[in-house]
Amino acid sequence: MVSRRLFRQLRILALLFILLVVAVDTWLAKARTTDWNDPLWVVVYPINGDSRGSTSAYIGNLTSDTFLPIRDFISHEAGRYGLPGERLVHIRLGPEVREIPPAPPAGRNIFSVGLWSLQLRYWVMRTRWRYDGPPADIRIFVKFYDSQWRSQLAHSLGLQKGLVGVVNAYASQAYTTRTNVVIAHELLHTLGATDKYNPDTNQPAYPGGYAEPERGPLYPQLKAEIMGGRIPESDTRSVMPASLRDTVIGSITAREIRWID
Repeated sequence: MVSRRLFRQLRILALLFILLVVAVDTWLAKARTTDWNDPLWVVVYPINGDSRGSTSAYIGNLTSDTFLPIRDFISHEAGRYGLPGERLVHIRLGPEVREIPPAPPAGRNIFSVGLWSLQLRYWVMRTRWRYDGPPADIRIFVKFYDSQWRSQLAHSLGLQKGLVGVVNAYASQAYTTRTNVVIAHELLHTLGATDKYNPDTNQPAYPGGYAEPERGPLYPQLKAEIMGGRIPESDTRSVMPASLRDTVIGSITAREIRWID
């Protein structure tokens, strides 16, 4: 009886120690990725989401240059807030991952979301062991699908805990610039930025989700606030930005990622 009780206490202590290590590691990672003292290394891992040959061919033609507009966007926007002109983010293409990450829960139950977050972070840890990719501070996994066979994509996501993003995208050159917009959005999530749109309507929320909230007249807006996701044309209509050239990082987002106080 005593030995069983002792074993149970040791198991609880081990679990508490693991949780403490995870919590400290998460805090340190958050501080390191938003102090902006050193460039962040972001690695994009492609995944064939539908196992089609056309999707595989598209992935085979990807290079690190495909994602350089994300680097240039971050650098340009940082300059507007007075940060040094050198590159703040480096983007590299990682090897193709042949495993599908765990799907997020359908609802918003806090326990289901928490369990899924742990499952995703464990999945990322396993991919780090199995795929010899370049060193990374942040990992973005992009699931590509043939647009001819999939009419709608699931929502993408980015987690600050774990510094990981999962993006759903079309395997088509015609969608590449929009895919970079989504990757940049989720990348900023990993740095602490929050969504600035109504999840029920996908309409940008005023004022934080507007590129120019003080513009007069207010509509139409000319660009999208990156975390607002769309360019407002009226209070009920908005359109997707065609590329990162049509987006900005607003002051609220800049404050969340610690570009300004």
